[in-house]
Amino acid sequence: MTKDHRKPAAYRLDDPQIVVARLETEEPEPVARKRHGKIRITPAIEPPPLPAVIPTPPPPRRRFAWATLFWSTAGALTLLGLGLAVTRLIEDLAARSPGLGTLALVLAGLCSLALLVILAREAFGLARLRTIEAMRARAEAILAADDRDAARTLVRELVSLTRAEPRLARGRAAVTEHTRDIIDGADLMRLSERALMAPLDQEARRLVAAAARRVSVVTAISPRAAVDMLFVLVTALMLVRRLAYLYGGRPGTLGLIKLFRHVIAHLAFTGGMAAGDSLVQQVLGHGVVAKLSARLGEGVLNGLLTARLGLAAIDVARPLPFVALERPTLGDLVPDLLSRRADDAPEQARLPLSNE
Repeated sequence: MTKDHRKPAAYRLDDPQIVVARLETEEPEPVARKRHGKIRITPAIEPPPLPAVIPTPPPPRRRFAWATLFWSTAGALTLLGLGLAVTRLIEDLAARSPGLGTLALVLAGLCSLALLVILAREAFGLARLRTIEAMRARAEAILAADDRDAARTLVRELVSLTRAEPRLARGRAAVTEHTRDIIDGADLMRLSERALMAPLDQEARRLVAAAARRVSVVTAISPRAAVDMLFVLVTALMLVRRLAYLYGGRPGTLGLIKLFRHVIAHLAFTGGMAAGDSLVQQVLGHGVVAKLSARLGEGVLNGLLTARLGLAAIDVARPLPFVALERPTLGDLVPDLLSRRADDAPEQARLPLSNE
């Protein structure tokens, strides 16, 4: 309520008779008064907004891992059963003939030794993959924090990781010299990426393009869909393994399964298995391969999907993120794939063109 008893009235703000008072110098009253023939408007002070209180979610309840217990106990019982069966077999053979018992014991020892070696290789491969993942995460943290000491430590580990690559000898020497210089951590990581990752990225592009070409050719001439699916799966697994070996990983069977799962998860996170609507329209909508045959267009599309899988595998298997170098894209591989497909087209696919 105000002290003035006025009738309600409407005013235009662009009227020259309107004067808007400043809150710093005038009394803050939300009223409109007439002074000296003018109308004075004083806005009201709005109270500051209260901070929003976001309740902290309760920690998730830790449940007992019944699935882990089941598979662990089932595996232990299976191993115990296999061990008991082998023991009975050796005892039965020894009861028949001492020579057969000795031979069975030697074979069991060799089998156990081979199993231990396989398990050791699998453990080494999994540890190597974890090391590469940790190096990539540490590199991202170093680039964000510009930590010089951490960058030098990571570069030494990266040089040790790529010791088996003879093509990186000059890059390793250059990077080792840079670790003795006074240089920022982020700049050292960029120099290391250019020196050590550029040759590997070039070879990785070649591997992905070659795998995509093989898939497109085989699926274009294969008469069975089951053969196509099997060949695409085997090619994808071989491509992921080769890329992992290229970037320093040594995955075994379990490591390859884990790496392939990471690649599929990366594909789902970055947009799925599809090559993209614009790219598919560019390839198929313009009639580049549709004029040859439907099977050839199918082969090109399968090749594009294989290339997309290979690019995701590069991101997962690479020990450093893409910062100084440009990340390879699917568009970089499409021209090479299409140019090779025009030369590799089967004769039955070219016959309609000649008849036209």
